[in-house]
Amino acid sequence: MNISLLGLLALLVISSGFFVNDAFGEVSVNSAYLFEGSGFAVTEELIRLSEIDIGLSSHQQSGSSIDFMIEDGFVTLDNEDFVISGLEGKFLREGRYIRINGDIESTKGFDTTISFFGRLVEESKDAAIYGFTGRITTSDSSYKIIYTAKLSQLTKVYETTEISLEDKMLTIRILPNSQTQGVASSYIEGGKILESRLRDDANPLRLSYFSQDRIRIEPGTTITFVNEDDVSHSLISGSEPNNRYDTYTPDGRIATSEILPGESINVTFDEIGFYRLYSPSYPYMQIIAYVFPETESDIIGTPKIIRQQNN
Repeated sequence: MNISLLGLLALLVISSGFFVNDAFGEVSVNSAYLFEGSGFAVTEELIRLSEIDIGLSSHQQSGSSIDFMIEDGFVTLDNEDFVISGLEGKFLREGRYIRINGDIESTKGFDTTISFFGRLVEESKDAAIYGFTGRITTSDSSYKIIYTAKLSQLTKVYETTEISLEDKMLTIRILPNSQTQGVASSYIEGGKILESRLRDDANPLRLSYFSQDRIRIEPGTTITFVNEDDVSHSLISGSEPNNRYDTYTPDGRIATSEILPGESINVTFDEIGFYRLYSPSYPYMQIIAYVFPETESDIIGTPKIIRQQNN
């Protein structure tokens, strides 16, 4: 083997190692993620629509793998909902692959198991797309699943050894003109004009309706919602509709009174879980809150409290 060939092989080894280590750099320990996917569940007799929508938190790292816990969420088969009861998972090879296994439970109380394996397809600075295959096994059927899913990290957090009452407060603004799903090509946020993405020239689509629309907080955190819109809003927690023609289904955990223009209201999140808040009069306005308690960093080896960074 000549020297030039050896050099080429060495370069390929170094390059392949670089690309593996660079895979989805947003995957890290003690972080919160939202996992949203949809596709099909298939047997020899039928094909059913299926969705997965879960919140997860990453924990212990071992080599290039990171364990994560499924905090809350659901899986669907057509109109049948399954809630999370005992799922666990792992990021493999710096996020190139994802494995999810465990139990889910139907609204009728029937136990079901899932076993999913995903491969990274594409990524951006704030999210990654995976292709998933695997199984959903119910009491009477075993479905092969084929999914496309997005993994996105919730608002950045940082670690601290102390926490105060002020740290447990957060302000989120309902942005001006949020009641309009998109009537202008731009809107002002923090004194800066942000261009909206256009569905077409006649119907521009807003980028955001809240100053933050995905957050991670600890139980007991109080969020002050300030209404900067020129109409009243209320906020209700519930599950997302299966299609754009349905309305949200309230889950009874959060329901505020009307927030008048220029007014504010405090909402305290005491229970651990995954909250999707929406304005019932304007259901395209939604905010996702992912609530779970302090964790222990297995990398640093000392107890750490994770709290929301209030920008």
